[in-house]
Amino acid sequence: MKRGCVVGLFLTLLVSSAFAQGDANKAQNLRNCLGGFGSCDYSQLTNAQAKEISRLQHDRNVWECLMGYGLCDRSVLTLEEAKQVADAERRRNLLVCETTIGLCDKSLLTPSEAEKVAKIQKEQNHLNCETGAGSCDHSLLSPAEAAEVKELEREHNLLECQTGRTLCDRSLLTPAEAEEVTAAEHQRDLLACKTGSGFCNDSLLNPSELKDVTEAKRQRNALACEAGEISCDRSLLDPDEAKRTTGKPVS
Repeated sequence: MKRGCVVGLFLTLLVSSAFAQGDANKAQNLRNCLGGFGSCDYSQLTNAQAKEISRLQHDRNVWECLMGYGLCDRSVLTLEEAKQVADAERRRNLLVCETTIGLCDKSLLTPSEAEKVAKIQKEQNHLNCETGAGSCDHSLLSPAEAAEVKELEREHNLLECQTGRTLCDRSLLTPAEAEEVTAAEHQRDLLACKTGSGFCNDSLLNPSELKDVTEAKRQRNALACEAGEISCDRSLLDPDEAKRTTGKPVS
């Protein structure tokens, strides 16, 4: 009798555990359905839950379509929803075409929109050509615009050369401009050598400049030694400088 009671209790616990596990699985399945991820088993839902989940998933799909996201399933849209999605897609495309950011599908534009976009793109191309930013299609420029752009490009190149930029094309310079650029380069090189900043090409310096650079280097070294910098080269100090840094002359 006692053994029968134990067996019955054990079976009751097993049944209760199975029901609890089943409830947990149903709860997890409901969370999957609500979140729109993982597997959603409609057979585990009540009729009310299934109806609400279906509505939620449909609305979520409509939102995906309106936002232009890749998960959009157009096949389940109503005629009204499909029209709204098409209108949203057309507006997004028009924005892309007008801002020149992204891929513009001109086939979706109305004639008036296409005319406006063509004008914007022509103006944007003209601006790109004038500033050197972005792609420039010279074939879209009028003769007057092309002449203006050519002069601006020449001016930009001269400024690149005058300021030591890497995009300088010396072949585009006049003899006078080339002479001016060379003088500016020499001045920058001399200052780089004197200050120890940037790249110094000693071979470009004349004997007088080399003397000035050597003296400037010696003075910088003396200051470094007085400041206790690790770059100090005591072998370059004269006796007076050595006394100022150590209190005794160089041995």
